[in-house]
Amino acid sequence: MPSYAEQLERFEGYNAQVVGISIDTKPSSAKWVESLGGLNYPILSDFWPHGEVAKSYGVLRSEGFSERAVFLIDKNGFVRYIDVHDIKEQPDEEQIFDELRKLA
Repeated sequence: MPSYAEQLERFEGYNAQVVGISIDTKPSSAKWVESLGGLNYPILSDFWPHGEVAKSYGVLRSEGFSERAVFLIDKNGFVRYIDVHDIKEQPDEEQIFDELRKLA
């Protein structure tokens, strides 16, 4: 997540809004963001009903947590790109920017 904060201007160059979504509570998410030294984009809580957004996108695990996933959603609300990784794996940022270029 901090790497996206470092690249925020680059995302903005594609008219893209970075949003993080966590299945943790708002206070837990706030503490986590604080532990990172802060982030310059919004983190939303998908806690109640627990993981409902993650579930609707097919990334909620049966253990009750979500996969690490990147979704690019166009201005009309259509999902244009999905990249799902194990929670321990960092998505390739350059691949995300390649996909953003395709949408531009």
